[in-house]
Amino acid sequence: MKRIAYLLCFLSLNLLCQLNAQAPLRVGAAVRVITPDPLLPVSGGVGVPKDAKEKKGDLYVRAMVFEKGETRIAIVNIDNLGWPSALGDRSRALIKGIPAENILIGATHTHSGPDAYAFPNEKGETRADFKYLDWCVQQVADAVNEALSKCTPAALKVAEGEAKGKIAFNYYAEQLYDPRCNVIQAIGTEGANQDKVIATLVNYAIHPEVIGSKEGILSPDLCGPLYDRIEAKTGGIALFMNGAQGGMVTADNRLPDGGDTRTWEECIRIGELLADEALRIVDGAAAVSNPALHCAAKRITFPIESEMMRFIINNSPLQMNAPSDTEISTQLNLLQIGEAQILSIPGEALPNIGYYLKRKMSGKQNLLFGLTNDAFGYILTKVDFNSFKRYDYISRTSLGEMTGEILIEEALKMIADTPFINN
Repeated sequence: MKRIAYLLCFLSLNLLCQLNAQAPLRVGAAVRVITPDPLLPVSGGVGVPKDAKEKKGDLYVRAMVFEKGETRIAIVNIDNLGWPSALGDRSRALIKGIPAENILIGATHTHSGPDAYAFPNEKGETRADFKYLDWCVQQVADAVNEALSKCTPAALKVAEGEAKGKIAFNYYAEQLYDPRCNVIQAIGTEGANQDKVIATLVNYAIHPEVIGSKEGILSPDLCGPLYDRIEAKTGGIALFMNGAQGGMVTADNRLPDGGDTRTWEECIRIGELLADEALRIVDGAAAVSNPALHCAAKRITFPIESEMMRFIINNSPLQMNAPSDTEISTQLNLLQIGEAQILSIPGEALPNIGYYLKRKMSGKQNLLFGLTNDAFGYILTKVDFNSFKRYDYISRTSLGEMTGEILIEEALKMIADTPFINN
């Protein structure tokens, strides 16, 4: 039966690809500013958000839509710690012309944005601003709808390379992080958009927490200067999708004396350096005029073993997708864009999980979109869970011991069951 199901899936996908093969790729992009006015308290994780006294840079929703024949896919980044599907699904319902399961919404994971989880305290109270969150839901939908309306014939440049320089490191073990940076750039091929960059998507694993949540500053952190640098150099819209940055891949803002610097100037240094490296990496890539485009989606369920996470999920007013007090479900996506394969991760996977999944994927370039569709804390393998004192915090803020095992098993099944189409 499995062989027959695989054959039917393969034949259906091939038929779809044949129908789409003659259709040109079309790409559109759009931006919305979501900086709250007046400023709201900022959240860097579980706990009470801290009051913000000033802002450095603006927060954004950034959308990139791909269209080829009957296939439409939206990739959205939002400047926030995380963006639960309870909010994302409300935006999906407002988006016309793109299947809900083909809309990927990922958080950049800035630690200087408003609380989007409605974290409850011990009394069940929250400091989240629901009018602001309602407004952001609409901005996400508006950005995607605009990007779809602006779709124009395009070619794609997709590239992977090591981002060099003082950008990231692993706070727990300095070298245990992925230095690879992936870039997807869309370039117009007709009319007024001929040879113009439409959008540049950067995929890299890092905690945007140069400033953090304790400084009283609302900020996109290093992502803001990254957007600005890429847009100044290319003229197109920039997006940032995070990767497997859990445990604890963070911005390298270390000082020679052992301390660190938590300034906007350091956000600019790191963001601009990563932007320059991304543009260097993609610069020599060949533009592909008729790339493959496919999106697969499936629902997966995780047990909620952590008492802390169970309390948050069950007491948040957002009513997250928990079918019971002991389980929560989410969407997993597997995309093919040209020779690249992209897997979504609903949280902060540790680098070893990221390396393993990339090694098992089928693309010439393999990308992981962390904190996408949901952000359920840290994702560890069972052998790492509660194994080291260093992992106490990330184990407590994980759904449980089996989260990583389930993610890996479901992702590998999805990769095996989704034929990769050669261009």
